[in-house]
This record gives sequence, structure tokens and C-alpha cells, in this order.
Amino acid sequence: MPSVLHRFSGPDQDLAAALERDVMDTSPGVHWEDIAGLEQAKRLLQENVVLPLYMPDFFQGIRRPVKGVLMFGPPGTGKTMLAKAVATECQTTFFNVSSSTLASKYRQSERMVRCLFEMARALAPSTIFIDEIDALCSSRGATGEHEASRRVKTEILVQIDGMHSHADPGQKGQVMVLAATNFPWDIDEALRRRLEKRIYIPLPAAPERSELLRLALKEVDVADDVDFDQLAALTEGYSGDDITNVCRDAAMNGMRTKIAGKTPEQIRAMRREDVNQPVNMQDFHHALQRINSSVSLTDVKRHLAYMQEFGSV
Repeated sequence: MPSVLHRFSGPDQDLAAALERDVMDTSPGVHWEDIAGLEQAKRLLQENVVLPLYMPDFFQGIRRPVKGVLMFGPPGTGKTMLAKAVATECQTTFFNVSSSTLASKYRQSERMVRCLFEMARALAPSTIFIDEIDALCSSRGATGEHEASRRVKTEILVQIDGMHSHADPGQKGQVMVLAATNFPWDIDEALRRRLEKRIYIPLPAAPERSELLRLALKEVDVADDVDFDQLAALTEGYSGDDITNVCRDAAMNGMRTKIAGKTPEQIRAMRREDVNQPVNMQDFHHALQRINSSVSLTDVKRHLAYMQEFGSV
């Protein structure tokens, strides 16, 4: 990917180069159809993020775009995929930022946050996606909070406010902040207020689980005895990542059978067609015996309670 730093004239060129290398992606390549289900979340993101870029003259005044969107829910439910799909749909520059990237060096964290938002404005339209934002922006004033951590949180709040106060009416150079968390109750109240849309990303329902199974297996041969509806029923309570893990394990089962008892020399001599066989229902039963859901019912209930209190859809 050719460098785009010539479009950024800020003072922190060293940090800008690091951000371009580590977190910037000009073509995430994820589309809406790559994500099973989550139709309400897709609709809300299209209305609040995509349409303001398509029709900037309409989204003025009381219809102005929201400052940011928070996606919360159990882990592995597709929050990162949704953010990438937004960037692909809008053809925006995508900054995929983890909290660890911004918090790795507290002496530079403030500068890095400032540089990130300056780069996003210079390369607009842009999408800044901050994953695990609770690790970076927990409630201020908590016991044991480091002063440097407080300054980083304040800088993020200032930059989110500045995105809109410095914007020209009707401009197409919009910067949108998307954030994701598995622990929304830990987020600082001031940040929660700025992330004006707070969207719950739930565990997949049965039709979505069936679709997830089909998507995960689209590149492998599937035996005729595989019943996706039955598998969807057997994976109730599983997240999207859990279902992917089940499919991966099931797809490996035939290979395990083929190489059992063979020496390393015999395994190296085998060709792909020697170990490749369609994934069947028995493979899935074996995989489900080994892989359980990673999400607890208590966790789901806590997210639903947060949605009732602070959700904004």
C-alpha cells in the first residue's frame, strides 16, 4: 500500500508513520453480506454513519451526524466486522485501533491520540474504530488511576468534540468514531455521552447461526448429511467466533483420521487430496463435544440490563 503521509502535514511525522503502519487500512474488504444477521445493527449503522456521507447536505442542524457510535455486547459477536463493513461501504480510510496501541507508551499516548485524529481529518472521509475502549476509557477518578491515563481520556474527549466543532457545514470530509466493548458498564460517563448511539450486538439467533455455519464452510466440501438447522439448534448460546471455532474443528476432523498412526515422513508425503474429505455431521458432533460456548448467561443478562438503561437505538 503506497504511503499517504504526503496528505498529512502535522508535526508528529514519526507517530503518523507508526499509525499508518500499524492501524490504517484503506480497504478492509468486508461487506454487509459477509456478516450473518445483525440486521438492526446494520440498519442503525447505515442510518447514522453511511447516509451522512452519502447525503451530507441533508444531515445538518438537528439532523447532524452523531459524534460516535458504541457497539457493545458479548465477545465474538461481530463488532469488529461491522466496523470494517462500514468503512468498506463508505469507502473511507479505516483506522483499526486497539486500546493497547494507544496506551502502550503513556508518555506518547496523548500525542498519539491527537495525531490519530489529525490524520483521520487529513485523510477524510475516515472511520476510527477503537476496540476494547473500556481498557482505555474507564471511569475517571477510579482508585489507582494514573494521571497519564486521565490525560489520555481527556484528550480523546476533546478530539471527539473537535471533530464536529471544526467541521464545515455540508462537508464530505467526515470523521466517524466507532467504538466497541465487552464491558460497557466500565466506560467513563463523559465518553458514553459523546458516543451518542449505543447499539447492542447480541448473540446470534437460530437463523443467524445457520447462516454463520454456511459462511464459515463456504470454502470446504460439506457432506449431504449435514443439517444446518439442527446444528443451529445445537449451538444455542454460541457466539459467532464460537461457531467459527466449531466449524474449524469439524473441518479438521477428517484430516486427524487420515493421519492417525502415520509417521512424520508418511504425513509429509501425503497430498492434499489424500487428507481432504467432506465435513459430515459426525465431525460436528465431535467438535461440539470439545468446544463449548465462551459466553455465560450472566454476561448476557448484564448486557441486556445495560441496554435497558443506556441503550440508544
